[in-house]
Amino acid sequence: MLSKILKTSLCFIFMTCWVTTAQAFKGPLETPASMKLHATTSQLTAVTRNGNRLAAVGARGLVLLSDDNGKKWQQVAVPVSSNLVSVQFPVPDQGWAVGHDGVVLHSGDGGRTWSKQLDGNQVAKIMLKHYEKLAAEGDAAASKILPDIQRILQEGADKPFMDVWFLDEKEGFVAGAFNLIMHTTDAGKTWVPLFERTDNPKNLHIYALKGVGKEVYLAGEMGMLRRWDRASQRFVTIASPYKGTFFGLLAKDTTILAFGLRGNAFRSSDRGNTWRKLNTNTTAGLTGGTFLDDGRAVLVSQDGQVLVIDVGSETFVPAKVSSPMAFSSVAPAGKNGIVAVGSRGVITESLK
Repeated sequence: MLSKILKTSLCFIFMTCWVTTAQAFKGPLETPASMKLHATTSQLTAVTRNGNRLAAVGARGLVLLSDDNGKKWQQVAVPVSSNLVSVQFPVPDQGWAVGHDGVVLHSGDGGRTWSKQLDGNQVAKIMLKHYEKLAAEGDAAASKILPDIQRILQEGADKPFMDVWFLDEKEGFVAGAFNLIMHTTDAGKTWVPLFERTDNPKNLHIYALKGVGKEVYLAGEMGMLRRWDRASQRFVTIASPYKGTFFGLLAKDTTILAFGLRGNAFRSSDRGNTWRKLNTNTTAGLTGGTFLDDGRAVLVSQDGQVLVIDVGSETFVPAKVSSPMAFSSVAPAGKNGIVAVGSRGVITESLK
């Protein structure tokens, strides 16, 4: 009798705990980012310059701002705790950040406050509605990809956006895993999927978006390089010098730098029509880059290197780094200075 009572009690306790836990659980899209005591040494994945301000994003919804070229940082509130992997401000007030769970965040005040504009669940529903409508109108391409869209809807908000690029405060793109890509022309109030407009039938991951003027480029797996064709409203293939993965792009005037696995970096001076391989002096993955005001380009690597190349040069030169780490992104900070972020937070360096 005692044994039966004990078993019943344990069962009741277990079921009560399970129900309580199930009711209490909230996913990262419903959980605001927690404020961290040591935010500047937490994992950060991207940093960008926004006028006189720097903005960095990272794990579990972390967003940091600095108004003194990286000397001091302040964490700001974020409505989600999804990992954030990219951030961009086309104009000082208007900014977007993207990351895991298909999340797109928007700030209208220079990064001080953020709101969720889109998430993976919404993306899947937008895509399904869009392609069902096209298929009903007789679009053969839409009918062909509907099974992929329905699968994405069933799998839920597990597809990350890896990069964001806005040409101005209205028009922008977000892109990521498995060819996930969206386009807006009204600052994110509405989004149109471009799943069938990337010349990407294998649904390879898109890791990078970068623009210059009205042109936008994307890069990803298996040497994928594309340029936005405004007339046809699609990303068209451009010549690729490499069959491995590209993690990042830089663009300035007619110059494009594409970089990625095994220290591979290439430069085009004619909008991606022809390419030259650059000597990076490393075989590590190149994960982030920026242009300095004097025209030099800086790349950072997974093994903690900061590499600098002068205008017109073909060779990157390693810079001295005070606290190497697995870097993921870099941005200019003052005259001849940079801010780099990665696995152990953020550092500032002066480049001669």
